[in-house]
Amino acid sequence: MAKRKTKFMCQECGYESPKWMGRCPGCGQWNKMVEETEVVGTGRRGAFQHSASTGVAAKATPITSIETVSEPRIKTELVELNRVLGGGVVKGSLVLIGGDPGIGKSTLLLQVSHQLAKIDHSVLYISGEESLRQTKLRAERLGISSENLLVYSETNLEEISRTIEKNSPDFVIVDSIQTVFHPEVTSAPGSVSQVRESTAELMRIAKTNGIAIFIVGHVTKEGSIAGPRLLEHMVDTVLYFEGERHHTYRILRAVKNRFGSTNEMGIFEMKEKGLEEVANPSEIFLEERSQGASGSTVVASMEGTRPVLVEIQALISPSSYNNPRRMATGIDHNRVNLLMAVLEKRVGLLLANQDAYLKVAGGVKLDEPAIDLAVAISIASSFRDKPTRSTDCFIGEVGLTGEVRRVSRIEQRVQEAAKLGFERVILPENNLGGWTAPKGVALVGVSSVGEALKVTLEG
Repeated sequence: MAKRKTKFMCQECGYESPKWMGRCPGCGQWNKMVEETEVVGTGRRGAFQHSASTGVAAKATPITSIETVSEPRIKTELVELNRVLGGGVVKGSLVLIGGDPGIGKSTLLLQVSHQLAKIDHSVLYISGEESLRQTKLRAERLGISSENLLVYSETNLEEISRTIEKNSPDFVIVDSIQTVFHPEVTSAPGSVSQVRESTAELMRIAKTNGIAIFIVGHVTKEGSIAGPRLLEHMVDTVLYFEGERHHTYRILRAVKNRFGSTNEMGIFEMKEKGLEEVANPSEIFLEERSQGASGSTVVASMEGTRPVLVEIQALISPSSYNNPRRMATGIDHNRVNLLMAVLEKRVGLLLANQDAYLKVAGGVKLDEPAIDLAVAISIASSFRDKPTRSTDCFIGEVGLTGEVRRVSRIEQRVQEAAKLGFERVILPENNLGGWTAPKGVALVGVSSVGEALKVTLEG
C-alpha cells in the first residue's frame, strides 16, 4: 500500500524538513517553508527518476582524447536575441526566460517560433495557460501562420513527453513551467517538487534528442524566477525580459549562459504587431535629455560587445535628517557612497549633509567601473548647480585617491559617441595613446577627478 508522507519544503532552495520552520536552514530565508504531500512505497517514482539512463555504462576519458564537433547555431531573424544567446540557438539546449506578467515573454517566443518555422524547422508550442483558440487569436494579431508551427495545449508532463516523441520537433516552447505537473508528484503545480521534476524531464528530452527547448518562468515580487534556485542551475541559459509594462521598450539580458557571454543586452520595442528590434539604443536613451540641466551627464558604457550611451542624472539637496538619504536607481548604492566620499575627501565638496538621488535614465542597470567619472561629475554638477556641456561624454574609472584610471575598449566607446554627435570626450589620460580618434571629436585626457571638474565645470 502506498503511504502519504507530509513534509515541508523551502520554495527558495528546495530544503526539506519533517516539520515547519520559520527560517530555512538551507538558504536563511524567512517564511519560505510550504507543506507538501508525497506518496512513498509505490515503486514508480524511482523508475521515473532513472528514466534518463541509456543502459550504457559511461567511462572516464582523458580530456586530450575527446573530439570536439562545432555545432552550427541556428539564427533567428531577431539579431538582438541571437546576440544575447551568444550567436544563435544551440541544439539540445534548455533556455529559461523569466519576466513580469504581461511583459511580452509569450509574444517574443511566438515570434521566434514563427521565424524558425519559416526556415523549415518544426516547432511545437506548448501552452499551459492559454487554449488553442486564444493562442490562435494572438498569432493572428502578430501575423503568424505556418504549417511547421504546431500548437498544443496541455499541462500533464507525461502527455507532453508523448507528444514530443510522436512529432519529433526541432524546437519546443513550454509556456509556462509553473503550470506543468507530473501525475506521480502529489504536490500542486508550481511547487518545488513539480518544477524540479518537470525541468529534469524536459532537460532529459533536450539532451537525449538534441531538441532546443525554451521554457517560460514566472517571477516573484522581488524580481527573481519563481520556484527553487535549483531551476536556474539545471538549465543551460537563463534570460530575463525586463521593462515597464506601461512603456514600450523591453530589455533582454542573460544572467547565465553556458554557450556565450552573460554581458550582452538586447533592446526591443513593443508595437501593435509584436516586438521589434531597436538597432541604436543610444538614441532612445538620450532622446528626452534636458538641455542645460545641472546634474546630467552622458557615459559611454559597454554592454557585452556593444557600446551604449546613457544619461546619468543626479539630484543633490540639503538634508533635513541627521543621516542624509542616499538613493540610486540603475547604479550600485555602495558605489555612489564611495564616489561621494572621494569627492568630499579629494576635491573638497561638502556632501556630508546633502541628500543624494541618482538615476540611470531609460531603466538600464550599469555595473562597470567606467561609469565612475560620469557619476562623480553629475554629483558635482548638481551640488554646484552648474550644468555640463550637452556635447560632452565621460568615460573613466575613479580610484579612492581621486585618480582616473584607464578602461577597456575605449576606441569603440568614443566611436559611438561620435556617431551621436558628441564633440568632446573626457577620458583617462592613459587611454589617449595607440589609436586615432574619429573626426570632429576632441579628446580631453584627465588624470584626476579634480582635473575633470576644472575642465567641465570651471573651464
